[in-house]
Amino acid sequence: MARLVPAVQRAADVLELFLGPQAALTAAEIIERLGLPRSTTHELLTTLVERHYLDRRTGEETTYRLGPRLLELGSRYQQRLEFATEADKVARQVAAQCQETVHVGTLDELDVVYISKIDSTHSVRLISEVGSRLPAHCTAVGKVLLAGLPDAELTNRLRGRKLAPLTEHSVTSRSALRDQLAEVRRTGVAHERSESNPDAGCVAAPVVDAMGHWVAGMSISIPTSRHSDDAWPRWEQLVRDGAAELSRRLGGRLS
Repeated sequence: MARLVPAVQRAADVLELFLGPQAALTAAEIIERLGLPRSTTHELLTTLVERHYLDRRTGEETTYRLGPRLLELGSRYQQRLEFATEADKVARQVAAQCQETVHVGTLDELDVVYISKIDSTHSVRLISEVGSRLPAHCTAVGKVLLAGLPDAELTNRLRGRKLAPLTEHSVTSRSALRDQLAEVRRTGVAHERSESNPDAGCVAAPVVDAMGHWVAGMSISIPTSRHSDDAWPRWEQLVRDGAAELSRRLGGRLS
């Protein structure tokens, strides 16, 4: 188990005091409740005030309150919760139309992290779960998100990284991947067939925020036993429409 950092634990202890009924505390009250040395406490408080995690107010006695940075962090966390909720709603609508598994994922360095999954209604379905991750270059969602990165950032993320295959069909060449990403940018949709799972394929489209950034991807995943060249255009349109609807709910829109 990794070692915990004492200074960070103490700073967290200070902040968590404000989960109690008192909105404001003096340095003396904080020292008494945590049993920390006076000098350590004042260093922690000075640092937390400087970083805007606490707000210091002077009067008859100096008190400390929670600062605006915590509101910003809380707001970001709330946005994530709302995003996951909206992703589930839209993914469920798309899944109802195609009866296949629908995922929504975001990018973490060179991995896709799945934040939403709605299962297929068929007896044969894909095994995956929310919170799982896969190499982005092996998935349709991942290719959408890599295609949305500025070229310099993509180059930086790929530098020194091996594109390890998950199946014999996985792309392992940087130049081949870049060719695929250029096609994704041109068409606004990504495909993979048996690249992350030998028994499945996916089609994905980007979810766009108000700034026009490709912040997530929505995909329809289909077992190879149900692949049909005639059905792919319909799956493409369904995932485009679903990604556009989720974009709209998040305040973004596809051009």
